Amino acid sequence: MERLMQYVWQHRLLEQTGLVTVDGRRVSVIDPGRLNTDAGPDFFNAKVRIGDNLWVGDVEVHVRASDWLRHRHDSDPAYDSVVLHVVDRDDAKICRRNGEVIPQMRLCCSPDFHARYHELVDRADIDLPCASELPGLSPIHLSDWITSLAYERVYSKADHIGELLSTYSGDWEQVCYVILARALGFGTNSEPMERLAMSLPLHFLRKHSDSQLAIEALLFGQGGFLEKAPKCDPYVESLVREHRFFAHKFSLRPLQPLGWKLARMRPHNFPHRRIALLATLVSGDSRLVNRIVKSRSVDELRALFGVPLTGYWANHFTFGPGSERSYESLGRSSVDIIIINVAVPLMVAYGNRHGDETMVTRAFELLQELPPESNSIVSLFARAGITCRDAFSSQAVIHLRRNYCEPRKCLFCRLGHRLLAARAVRRE
Repeated sequence: MERLMQYVWQHRLLEQTGLVTVDGRRVSVIDPGRLNTDAGPDFFNAKVRIGDNLWVGDVEVHVRASDWLRHRHDSDPAYDSVVLHVVDRDDAKICRRNGEVIPQMRLCCSPDFHARYHELVDRADIDLPCASELPGLSPIHLSDWITSLAYERVYSKADHIGELLSTYSGDWEQVCYVILARALGFGTNSEPMERLAMSLPLHFLRKHSDSQLAIEALLFGQGGFLEKAPKCDPYVESLVREHRFFAHKFSLRPLQPLGWKLARMRPHNFPHRRIALLATLVSGDSRLVNRIVKSRSVDELRALFGVPLTGYWANHFTFGPGSERSYESLGRSSVDIIIINVAVPLMVAYGNRHGDETMVTRAFELLQELPPESNSIVSLFARAGITCRDAFSSQAVIHLRRNYCEPRKCLFCRLGHRLLAARAVRRE
């Protein structure tokens, strides 16, 4: 309840006319202040007119006025700067440490608001409880929020790249290698792929860039795949021999079990083929970052990430018997997901770091040229009337679901805000 009251105060959802303190003085809220998420009063630097006096200071919100005493604010100097106490129930007079009475005002949230809030929040992580009301929202508000969400998602990925750059001393190629490995896990095996890449730095692999077999041996060996692989397979024998040599030379030990997942997975998506593709992409003298940031079209990037697998992995899904036919390394939709999760945020991060606004703009244009992703989240919003036309909008609804719906942050979602705002305050 207190959180809802803070929300009403912060967003000025209360009636601006007829506000009075409990002792009858008129109140006018000029600035509700800045929400404080740390210790101390709930809102800093508010401006309120009480009677004929303009007060600048802090605001504290409680369900019951007596919570002030229960929380011992009356003896805490941090609360001496409070100029208004906002409560639902006026059950006590509160004072500063010096005995001065603090003006108090009632803010009564509507029971309908409280009920509606719980209707949204209690099932937001497993359903879309606002679905039936979304078609009634203004297309302008909806479009504006989708645009903001898409930018928010891409920039959050670019910020993560910035953090990795700090970790790897500005080595763009190493950062690209790590985020590429994670992306090739396609959610299910993203964590193991990322940990594997972090355990074998790119500069170490590139010492053996003239031998793809050596790179594959290092990746499969460190990933723990060779221990249970059939030893009667000549290719496996070569990998084991190579890995044994490098393990002895560089004192390598396989990582602790990484938790690879294969159950209920189509053979085309097995991590073996993803690791083989990673080895293909980083072998030779390929400079991925340079090729990505200089790409001018979706087709260029599709050619880069959709490189075919050759040799053993052209017709194998795992170690052992192969197929009579060859298979593409990744399907078109999977290649597009790599572009979305690797190329686009990398271009944004690189463009921002080097002051190249044209590159940043081109990155977002790529998202608008790519088709929307096909997944359960995109389908969920489509059933609610929000249809994605491109990857820009599908990234937006994914971000909305992951960062607002599932954490139950309906109060921070612009759609949730509009649905709740009209029911905020009880009229008395």
